[in-house]
Order: sequence, then C-alpha cells, then structure tokens
Amino acid sequence: MKGRSFLTLKDFTAEEILALLQLSIDLKAKKKGQGCPTKLEGKLLADKNIVLIFDKSSTRTRCSFEVAAFDEGAQVTFLTNSQMGKKESIEDTAKVLGRMYDGIQYRGFSPEVIREIATYSGVPVWNGLTDDDHPTQVLADVLTAMEHTGKEPKDLKFAYIGDGRNNVSNALMIGAAKLGMEYRIASPKELFPSRSLLEELAPSCKNSGAVITATTSIQEAVQGVDVIYTDVWVSMGEEDQTATRIALLKDYQVTMDVLQASGNPDVLFEHCLPSFHDLNTAVAQQIHDQFGLKELEVTDEVFRSKHSVVFDEAENRMHTIKAVMVATMTGIL
Repeated sequence: MKGRSFLTLKDFTAEEILALLQLSIDLKAKKKGQGCPTKLEGKLLADKNIVLIFDKSSTRTRCSFEVAAFDEGAQVTFLTNSQMGKKESIEDTAKVLGRMYDGIQYRGFSPEVIREIATYSGVPVWNGLTDDDHPTQVLADVLTAMEHTGKEPKDLKFAYIGDGRNNVSNALMIGAAKLGMEYRIASPKELFPSRSLLEELAPSCKNSGAVITATTSIQEAVQGVDVIYTDVWVSMGEEDQTATRIALLKDYQVTMDVLQASGNPDVLFEHCLPSFHDLNTAVAQQIHDQFGLKELEVTDEVFRSKHSVVFDEAENRMHTIKAVMVATMTGIL
C-alpha cells in the first residue's frame, strides 16, 4: 500500500481492508505493551512529516492522527488558516505541501477538494471526513465490533438508525459491501441511501455476499443484529436545517426499547461522536430551549449503558488511523 492515498474504502479490496484491521490490532497491542510482530518494532514513522488540514472542526480525528503520528516518531503540522482555495488554488497548495510533507490529512466538506489534493500532492492523502464519506471511522467501528463480539467482519450484522444517506452511513455501507457484512438502515424514506451508491456497490455485494437493506421500520432493521449504530441528526454545515431534520428523525431515536427489539442481550451500541444524549453542551441546550428535547439521536440511558462501546470505538480511531498511516507511508502490513 506504500504511496497510496486513503480516500474511500471503495479503492481497497476486502483483503486490504482486513490487513489494515489486523495491523490496527497489532499496533494497538504494541502501544499497550502486549507485544507485536518484529516488523513493527521501533518508530515506524521516524523522520516523517505530516500535515493535517482541517476545514471542519474535530476532536477525535485530530487527536487520533496526532497521537498516532507521535507514537511512531513522526512530526505533525496542524493547518487551519492556509490560503488553499482563497489566494492559492488547491492544485498549487497540494504541490507545495507534497514537496514538504510525507503525508496529508484532509477533513472538510467537498470530496472534490480531497481528490484534487491527492491528484497533485504526490504523497499519500488520508480522508479525515468529507460530506459523502468517513472511511477511517468505519475501520474503528468494525474493529470495535470484532473485539466485543469475537466475530470476523463477514459475520457481523449492523443496524444504522437515522439519516441513511449521511457520510457515516455511506462509509459503513461501503465497508459492509467490501467485507461481506449485513448492513440494515432504518430511516425515513426521504433519507434512504442514494440509489446511485447502492448501484455502485452492487458488484462488491455480489462478490462478498454482503446484504444491504433500507427500511422505515426500526423493528425490522434491528432484529438479530450485533451492533446498533446512530449519528447526530444535524451535521456540521446543516444547522439551518435543524427544525426539518428533527421533524424527519424524531421517531428514529435509539432507546432501550430499540436495543431490546434486537433480541440480542449482548447487542452493542456504537456512535461516531459527538452525541446529543444529554443537555451538557451548549448546542444541546439551545435545541432544548427551542424544541423542548432533552435527548436527540440516543437516550442517555442507552449511551451510558453496558451496551455502549462508544469510548472503545473512539480510542480505536487512533489505532486504525495509525495503521493507515503506517501502511501507506512505509508499505508495512
């Protein structure tokens, strides 16, 4: 994988994704002092320089890339006020950064921006999130499910409750199609996944045995699953749509009744975070003042329950991102 960018899981085979997951497992064990293969000993990214470009704010993505880089000996520049797209074109900026850095992370809005950076930089570019995809998140989600269920990805069943066409759901769907998972979406029809993406993934599903379904019924979606997943109802950049989004998604909240409807006493709850499960944030308080809601996409009871593995999932962002950087900058797998 040396020299390759990580823009979407569409670009990788099942074998390559599984290899990244195994590398994540090994690097996690290394960090925790539990041993690792000889090839992973030492500082794998020593003398490497990495730039992190953020057009969208971040907690987990920034911290995951920085800690992962520092663990393996790389130096990091956090870039938020560049002239890219303002006084300097994306192409020119990418060419400049590619002369100075060994890898570039981009987190922002348009997928066209990251594709252009990857085209012109000449170094590996990693997708920290765009409007249509979030591939590093999916590696963490699948790794967490593997750890808690003991199952291989092809045996996992995920149910996603909420906006079935947002970047996280799209990324999970792509990962499921590649790895042979069962992926069910429960959402209003208006938010079903795009037909074009489903058609694009059809060959991968046929090849892997993956099953992807969309339904308006939460009960139908969660029956017998290993993981119930949700995301915020209003993403960054959609704040002006808050009222519309709440009206569409108010019946798609993950509650204890939803978990129990799975019929799986050990069902896991995952969330990419941040989550509006209480009133302990300024945004949640504003929504409560305007709409009278104390919880949004998930109840506090579920979020704090034994089923919730959201903080294991958050930690695994760092281990899986480390694997992506190591694989694409050194070729080690």
